[in-house]
Amino acid sequence: IIQTLSQPYGVDQHTLYIGASAGTAGGPRDGRSVETLIRSADLALYRSKDEGGGVFYSYEPQLHVHAEERRVIEIALRKALERNEFQVHYQPVVNAQSGTVESFEALLRWTNPELGPVSPAKFVPIAEDARLIGPIGEWVLRTACMEAAQWPATIRIAVNVSAEQLHDANFVSTVVSALAQAGLPPHRLELEVTESVFMREGTNAVAVLDRILALG
Repeated sequence: IIQTLSQPYGVDQHTLYIGASAGTAGGPRDGRSVETLIRSADLALYRSKDEGGGVFYSYEPQLHVHAEERRVIEIALRKALERNEFQVHYQPVVNAQSGTVESFEALLRWTNPELGPVSPAKFVPIAEDARLIGPIGEWVLRTACMEAAQWPATIRIAVNVSAEQLHDANFVSTVVSALAQAGLPPHRLELEVTESVFMREGTNAVAVLDRILALG
């Protein structure tokens, strides 16, 4: 099916290419009702998409365990900010020649009363998918700026920024507000982005970053 759907299509004198992902489930092993079978096939489909597409996976019980864990984490994440469950840790960046600390990188950590410490590698992608990374990222930015304002004037603070934050029209205003609230000079703040931001978001991310760089 994937191979057939991936053949080029001629539409209005244009050649179009599409991709396909597939997830399969079979009864009674993967479910004894239509609803359960569709849910199982859907979980397998999501795994195919997570692997980059163009492939198929069959349902495995572990996929349900993973989906349930993801659901529990997302529900807990939605309440984590108001419950003050996040902490920011600061990792020093040291000049290898002089041994002096030049800056710190802000690292987000989460400890939930029921789940305990949750790895960023696990909860950050879920926060991004659930569109929660915006408010969480803003909290990290403001917290880090307030902390850095108490450090010596030569020390900078680096904060990671997600693609979703750069896609927000109000992000530049958020940065200006965080700096003003903390009384932190702009040159002491570094915003770290991944290369994928430029490939996915294109000129919008570049335009936002240009406005931030203009702040100093």
